Amino acid sequence: MITKAGALPYLSDEKVALVTPDTSPRDSGVPGEDGDWELGLGASFYVDATREPWRHNYNMYSYVQNELQQLVNENFSVDGLRVSVFGHSMGGHGALVLSMRNPGHYKSVSAFAPICHPSRSEWGRKQFAAYLSDDEREWSKYDATELAKVYDGPVLPILIDQGDADQFYSTKQLLTSHFVVAAESNGRCIALQSNMRPGYDHSYWFIQTFIKDHIAFHAKNLKNI
Repeated sequence: MITKAGALPYLSDEKVALVTPDTSPRDSGVPGEDGDWELGLGASFYVDATREPWRHNYNMYSYVQNELQQLVNENFSVDGLRVSVFGHSMGGHGALVLSMRNPGHYKSVSAFAPICHPSRSEWGRKQFAAYLSDDEREWSKYDATELAKVYDGPVLPILIDQGDADQFYSTKQLLTSHFVVAAESNGRCIALQSNMRPGYDHSYWFIQTFIKDHIAFHAKNLKNI
């Protein structure tokens, strides 16, 4: 995100700090964690794992929500009460989950091509079964679509951009439409802006094109307090 998204000039213009955590723990010593690009190293899915061998190290939900923000607030000149969250793909899934599980904490959330309904797609069912449980009822707290159905906190501004030439969209790994339906049915609490971008895929070229819009979206909501 720092080197490929082209975000830095827009962040500077808006006086917004961008914090980019890793996508998983590193050098954790979990056997086989680097054997599958969809699971383990680089693919934490931002959950707090409860199953072996992941549960001791793969706690990225708590890391991002608690430890990371505490470190930033203690070591940098930022306003810890004005926080937003965004991400791409798996990171977009994590951003949506964090925002809806912590009502009022994040002033806005945005996502590029997020995994929107992981308990109903191959990207999600595999990881949730490995990290969490075979009991699918345990998965809903990390599923953005399921969370959108029941979210009842302060109005949450959400911006989603999705490319219609995204290979993962066309193979139903992302299920963006499921989230849109859930969020729009909960319009009292969720203010959703969803854009389908013709011709764009899952790459960082897509992000570069629309990153300015996302930073402006967050800056507006961060300043509107």
